[in-house]
Amino acid sequence: MKITLSKLSTKDLATLAQRIINSSETGNFPVISNHPLLAELKIMYAEYDKVYTKKIYSGKGVNVASADLERDHAFRILKNYLNAYRKMQTLPNHLYAEELYQIFKLYGLSLDVESYSTQSAQMKKLFEDLEKPENFQKVNTLSLVPALNEMKSKHDAFEQIFAEQAGANASLRQMKSATAIRRDLEKVLKSFINILTAMKVVEDWKLLYAEINEFVTAAKNSQQKPSEENTNGNSN
Repeated sequence: MKITLSKLSTKDLATLAQRIINSSETGNFPVISNHPLLAELKIMYAEYDKVYTKKIYSGKGVNVASADLERDHAFRILKNYLNAYRKMQTLPNHLYAEELYQIFKLYGLSLDVESYSTQSAQMKKLFEDLEKPENFQKVNTLSLVPALNEMKSKHDAFEQIFAEQAGANASLRQMKSATAIRRDLEKVLKSFINILTAMKVVEDWKLLYAEINEFVTAAKNSQQKPSEENTNGNSN
């Protein structure tokens, strides 16, 4: 019974290991049911099964981008309103709008096109400045408290989703790589197959060897793809 395990696809290797484990645990083969190598194979397969199809990233990027667009929109609405109001000198309290607009200018009128980290850091400072008593009084006078709260709410929502993404990505990266676990699984599988091959002449091992050999043959066949000539019926 020979097979080059390293040539199997990730899924075919998983299938072979699972079939061997399932067959060995049916109770039909007492010689292997409590074997320490089978126990080790089950451990390695369980580890491999967790990671061989794992994602590198959490997939939350779309949600993060969507939340960022919403906070950008809220930022632009308030900024543009203040910019328009300050230019209309016939309106009451237009100087308040001018002063508040200068605060926006201080932290960046183009925050909505900055990186996530830059925008978050600057918006935090912007909120702190706008909420100072002397500035918040101007916000309130211009009836802009709801707009400011909306911008803060969208910013907080972004920060929460971004934190969830960062945590999920960190957890994924800390998982042992599928490549490393695959090597461990291949070693155990090879040892398991070698034992069966060595013991195949012993009566109690013959049936187990024959059954596992069928699984190995199926795995080897999965590597073989029909050539283009054979597929097209043009072999010479």
